[in-house]
Amino acid sequence: MNGGRYFLDTNVFVYTFYPSQGEKRGIAQALIERAIHDGLGVVSYQVIQEFCSVARRKFPDAFSWEELRRYIVQVLAPLCRVQSSIHLYQSCLDIAQLSGYSFYDSLILAAASSAGCKTLLTEDMQAGQTVAGVEIVNPF
Repeated sequence: MNGGRYFLDTNVFVYTFYPSQGEKRGIAQALIERAIHDGLGVVSYQVIQEFCSVARRKFPDAFSWEELRRYIVQVLAPLCRVQSSIHLYQSCLDIAQLSGYSFYDSLILAAASSAGCKTLLTEDMQAGQTVAGVEIVNPF
């Protein structure tokens, strides 16, 4: 990463709960620990929503409501720097129109940009591309 704030996409958090993902799981765990400790890692409300949906419905061992509450408080909430707003949606639409990314991918990019992130860590978009001042990096 090139210094400054960085945004972690939902898949980073999800991989930590799949033992079968081996190397990706280890990388994801290290990224989350670093984000919490250095204070530069960022997520948005969207990442929290997506994580909650996956944790309850798709994890090999689905989260209970209490486990989900704890994870939100201990891991996701300290990183959440972007809430929903009309400005965020307008930015998302601009990004989607210019980049061709889906609405939800563009919303992640808009959130990263609005939080002043220089890097978006995800495997869901075109690595090496810079959109709205945010470089997309596949950490895996």
